Amino acid sequence: MIFRQLFDAESSTYTYILASRRGGGAVIVDPVLDRVDQYLRVLGELGCRLVKAVDTHVHADHITGLGALRDRTRCVTVMGDRSSADVVAMRVREGETIDVDGLSLDVLYTPGHTDDSYSFVLGGRVFTGDTLLIRGTGRTDFQNGDPRAQYDSIFNKLLRLPDETLVYPAHDYKGETVSTIGEERACNPRLRVSSVDEYVDIMNGLNLTDPKMIGVAVPANRRIGAPQRDDEDPSWALSPGDAMPLIDKTDTLLVDLREDAERARDGAIPNSVHAPYGALDRFVGPSGILRHEAARGGKRIVFYCAFGERSALAVETAREAGIDDARHIVGGIDAWASAGGAVER
Repeated sequence: MIFRQLFDAESSTYTYILASRRGGGAVIVDPVLDRVDQYLRVLGELGCRLVKAVDTHVHADHITGLGALRDRTRCVTVMGDRSSADVVAMRVREGETIDVDGLSLDVLYTPGHTDDSYSFVLGGRVFTGDTLLIRGTGRTDFQNGDPRAQYDSIFNKLLRLPDETLVYPAHDYKGETVSTIGEERACNPRLRVSSVDEYVDIMNGLNLTDPKMIGVAVPANRRIGAPQRDDEDPSWALSPGDAMPLIDKTDTLLVDLREDAERARDGAIPNSVHAPYGALDRFVGPSGILRHEAARGGKRIVFYCAFGERSALAVETAREAGIDDARHIVGGIDAWASAGGAVER
């Protein structure tokens, strides 16, 4: 497996690049905007294609690289379903997985530092964001932080992982790079408490100054969604209401870009076909079924996904491949269902 830990000195942020093999698909965790060129260089040197970019939470000390990586690679952006970000391509819940080319990250909801904090477990590693740090824990005094919730996340979820599990946080301020669950249980001074109330008293008494980037970073990190309409070419974007009459049209092919787990969880638009976004290049390529349906079948292609981000990117990919009559549903199946559109399970 490929594992790279990269560091941004300005914000003391760790970013992680993971792939099952050289030349395969990769996932990146907690990217920093100012380091995007470095990430793409490393990925290129490894021959890896970025498939998913993940944030553990809405960061307050740096601007995320999710949007820039999406724009430059058309990767899938991922956050937890409690995130306050306006639009990401995929929202995950505890108990689900983030899957990329042979890798599978288990999702844990670990609030406390913020109310949208998640941790991700990959084999013998756990990426803890700001929930559990090396010999410390993330502050709980902004973004709906809650020391009581953080105690529960740490003691009842993270510390129940095997002692040998490697701990990789999103930040470190003392030059540490990795710890283990067993080490943190034994050596982390914040965890040597006898009760949740004692932990709450410690966290409420920290009296820390705000991160210097908080006024810029938090608003920016909540507005990262890709444009889903183009004023110069309005034909490529359909509202759910405009798309509803197309369900029964023989000259239209509705294409669901989501993954199997999303479809099983949230249902699908009736009469739509499944063409996962990760394999889109193959579907729109010279011998692809969507190219065949558009060219020989004379059908318009209408993409949809969860929230509209993947489908907007799919229109660009399809048109670049020569499928001119490609469109997408703004807001995805989430907006479709909210507008009263039919969903089949």
